[in-house]
Amino acid sequence: MPALSPTMTAGNIGTWQKKVGDVIAPGDVLVEIETDKAQMDFEFQEDGVLAKILKDSGEKDVAVGSPIAVMVEEGTDVEPFQSFTLEDAGGEKAPPAPPKEEALESSEPPDTGSETAPPAPKEETQPSKPTAQESESTGGRLQTSLERESYISPLAKALALEKGVPIKEVKGTGPHGRITKEDIEKYKPSSPAASTSTAAGPVYEDIPTSSMRKTIANRLKQSMNQNPHYFVSTAVSVTKLLKLRQALNATADGKYKLSVNDFMIKACGVACRKVPAINASWREEQGVIRQFSTVDISVAVATPVGLMTPIVKGVEGLGLASISAQVKDLGKRARDGKLKPEEYQGGTFTISNMGMNPAVERFTAVINPPQAGILAVGTTKKVAIPVETESGTGVEWDDQIVVTGSFDHKVVDGAVGGEWIREFKKVVENPLELML
Repeated sequence: MPALSPTMTAGNIGTWQKKVGDVIAPGDVLVEIETDKAQMDFEFQEDGVLAKILKDSGEKDVAVGSPIAVMVEEGTDVEPFQSFTLEDAGGEKAPPAPPKEEALESSEPPDTGSETAPPAPKEETQPSKPTAQESESTGGRLQTSLERESYISPLAKALALEKGVPIKEVKGTGPHGRITKEDIEKYKPSSPAASTSTAAGPVYEDIPTSSMRKTIANRLKQSMNQNPHYFVSTAVSVTKLLKLRQALNATADGKYKLSVNDFMIKACGVACRKVPAINASWREEQGVIRQFSTVDISVAVATPVGLMTPIVKGVEGLGLASISAQVKDLGKRARDGKLKPEEYQGGTFTISNMGMNPAVERFTAVINPPQAGILAVGTTKKVAIPVETESGTGVEWDDQIVVTGSFDHKVVDGAVGGEWIREFKKVVENPLELML
């Protein structure tokens, strides 16, 4: 089992793309592997022939370093390997001891020296001879994730959760047995016992946690426990910014389509350059605060499997059109599970924007370790502003967004966080400065 990310300690076997006897060239996809980050293709980097598959599709929590297949040189007879077993390959590695605290989704390389950095790979010692243990398996083949999960549309699943309908008891009438909204609405308990259980207590479904969800949970818990958060909020006027965005998009001729978030990312880069103390991270082992000369903004993206934070690098030197193009590309590949590790590991500051949801006026975000800050962006609201005119006091309507910065008090004091928010507010309310 290869280590496809610095934090990966075990993986799940997906679909084998090659079968026994197939010739493999460098760059060929051998097997799909689910890591703690995403579903990834494992590309083999040598010439050879697949002689034996030791771990079938659907095998879960296979420790990094455990044998999963046997490769031989081209021209070698693979017939003798049909009886080859996992024990013949050295046995399965023992699963690693669970870490005290795993580090949030924008993980960092293992050589940074940070307390939250993933551990560097250790030199392997000679494995001890495995002891025989009686298996508790039923003998059945482990199912793939597609075979385990019910085939149900997202709308139907949401309705089932709302009505308390057990999905496994519903027979789908859609294409290929897909469960539809109508199936949920027509569902009736199959026996009186089902109605009795509903009356006796809540109906629920236990959803297995994925490797990625466990990693996110551990890193968020660690961030809250080890990073003393403080929060600074302000309301920023975006009336001028919205007019500038509209004017730029109107003359783009389809070359780009700027979003409010593109302006916010650029404004974060400007503020980090003006208050560089925020563009830093805590390094426990070296006893230093590392301040970065470039601003790499991690952008929070919601994906079907959890939160990802792909990075727009060197924001201080990018134009709005370039930022917009990168955000769209990184966001799409994040949702498709196609990001490379270097595209989501690192970053010097994070932005999380929930402004597309009109119900979210404001919120606070959890710092993405080892970074020192993250900005939470709410939705746009019309706010009445009193103005003095010759005829008396009148009212003008202003478009405003409430933003909240979360900062690590180990790295920066409250006054510095307030200074950063002031610079951010200044450049957003005077958006032509973003063009300089």
